[in-house]
Amino acid sequence: MPKPSSFFLTTPIFYVNDAPHIGHAYTEVAADVLARWHRQAGDDTWFLTGTDEHGQKILRTATANGVAPKEWADRLVETAWKPLLDTINISNDDFIRTTEPRHEAGVAKFLQKLHDDGHVYAGEFEALYCVGCEEFKPKSEIVDGEGAFVGEKVCAIHSKPLELLQEKNYFFKMSAFQDRLLALYEERPDFVQPASARNEVIAFVQQGLEDLSISRTSFDWGIPIPWDSEHVTYVWFDALLNYVTAIGYGQDDEEFARRWPATHLVGKDILRFHAVIWPAMLMAAGLPVPEHVFAHGWLLVGGEKMSKSKLTGIAPNEITDTFGADAFRYYFMRAISFGHDGSFSWEDLAARYQAELANGFGNLASRVLAMNAKYFESRVPQAGAETPADAAIRELAASIATRADEKIEKFAIHEAIAAIWELVDALNGYITEQAPWALAKDPANDERLQTVLYTATEGLRVLAEFLAPVIPEATAKLWAALGAEETLGALQGQPIRDAGNWGRLQAGTQQHPISVLFPRIETEEKGK
Repeated sequence: MPKPSSFFLTTPIFYVNDAPHIGHAYTEVAADVLARWHRQAGDDTWFLTGTDEHGQKILRTATANGVAPKEWADRLVETAWKPLLDTINISNDDFIRTTEPRHEAGVAKFLQKLHDDGHVYAGEFEALYCVGCEEFKPKSEIVDGEGAFVGEKVCAIHSKPLELLQEKNYFFKMSAFQDRLLALYEERPDFVQPASARNEVIAFVQQGLEDLSISRTSFDWGIPIPWDSEHVTYVWFDALLNYVTAIGYGQDDEEFARRWPATHLVGKDILRFHAVIWPAMLMAAGLPVPEHVFAHGWLLVGGEKMSKSKLTGIAPNEITDTFGADAFRYYFMRAISFGHDGSFSWEDLAARYQAELANGFGNLASRVLAMNAKYFESRVPQAGAETPADAAIRELAASIATRADEKIEKFAIHEAIAAIWELVDALNGYITEQAPWALAKDPANDERLQTVLYTATEGLRVLAEFLAPVIPEATAKLWAALGAEETLGALQGQPIRDAGNWGRLQAGTQQHPISVLFPRIETEEKGK
């Protein structure tokens, strides 16, 4: 047996200064779909997410709420961030917190190596700092304030005044890696994706890199610099290292070698940290750079990026309490081109739920299983001679297997789902055209009736396997109702790249009643 491909996937680790909104959940779901697909494909998959708990922003939030920063982080992680993963059905393998001993030990080891190898020096620094970004801002992201902030310099991302900080800090010699980074982008065009993100990163590095301040002395909420305890580690230098500390950097060499390098999913606003600073750090430490850095777009509400401060943040449970986790997952993965900005609207969500999930997929499953129950005592029919209409369904299933997997490999989740949905639409059209209820009226048509319903039933088996990474709850119910659990084993154990191989569901298999997968929802009462 060939060794399974390694697939280590990460989300960013999220700040615990506030509760999550659907923008955070969007990243988590995209990563989860990719991880579930690769697991089902037999790849050696590891999916990491977590929380970023150090830095000035967390310290100020905790102080404003009258608690110590660790107490604040503990509260938010347990009441908001970990529950989010259950709300939207995330299958992460690990959850790392930057306040954990395993992380703090790894950060100290990494910093000490960079210091010992001559990549770090002491110096003085004065620059404009954004607490929201936890970053000394480059000139391209400093703008003149408007309204209440006229006469001040503000962050182009957060639209809040910048603070002038002057400190004695330690610096990472990032400028020394400019040429190596440009060579990386040239030699591996797929390192940063999509192409627009790659072009942005190249343009930024070509302007010239400056050395990076990696310590702070104005506050103490952070990981101490190992050779100078008066300094704490700059929160981004700390945070980026979670990707290696979580898989054993400096502690478990075997696990680290098994997992690294990773594929990183990030929001486009933190692309530069992951595509410039992070690979430079790894180069300095003598470690491989990531496989890919994929920057997705923003979720927009009313044309603006979601923001708690602007009251445009929507809590995920506002959607899942009404539509369920599967619909949440399907909508955001199908309706938005992954890699581009996308607008959320309640109207679009409700329309897609009804047309695509309830009427398209859910009704298809109910109709086919009901006809098998009515005409064949809830057993899988026996297929007879194949007609061109039957062959078209079989051939479509086979072609989707290749096309959907190719789209997943390119992070085009929306296109993979669109390819799979071709089979949903084709099966609905096939049933309408073949009219099994009409065939059932004449016993002479029994073989044809069985063939039509076998084709439709096997088509549902294919769909259950393909859609399991996207809508895991509904497909698990369908899988059990098809009788596939008893004959083929657990759904998550099915090799997804072989899902289009026709004829796996055996004739005579006992099937079971199925509840409505996507019940009708009256959305008017929400007032959305």
